Amino acid sequence: MSSMPFRYRFRVRYNECDAQRVVFNARYADYVDLAMTEFMRALGRDYLALLARGLDNQVVKLTLEWQGPAHFDEVLEARVEAIRLGHTSFTIGFEIVRAADDTPVCRAEAVYVMMSGEPLAKTPIPDDLRERFEQGAPGVVIDHAGDTGSP
Repeated sequence: MSSMPFRYRFRVRYNECDAQRVVFNARYADYVDLAMTEFMRALGRDYLALLARGLDNQVVKLTLEWQGPAHFDEVLEARVEAIRLGHTSFTIGFEIVRAADDTPVCRAEAVYVMMSGEPLAKTPIPDDLRERFEQGAPGVVIDHAGDTGSP
């Protein structure tokens, strides 16, 4: 990851924790999805804009590597950037850390395929989106944690 990737901050909610009082493993896929949605918005290419163009993307592979526990009410930060761009597919890397001290919690990679709407079929990544992925959103922080501290 670059030193200044896009960052999405969020607070762990009670219902995301399991009987061991840590974030339930399946919730990390939710966190990746939320972070991707905000990353696309930060790139100026949110999902509604893609759909309006007759495009969508689908996850074809998601790898999660758990690195440490997260608990109720902790603020986590997902650091997001494109790490591979193919012709019709792209890979986004995610590092989820505890925002207070940068302790690693989970690392993830998601492979997406760009799709046309009708008929549903693979399609090349549009040049404007490819450029946005290459640029990323360095230094952009979206904070849904209610955190009033500086980024």
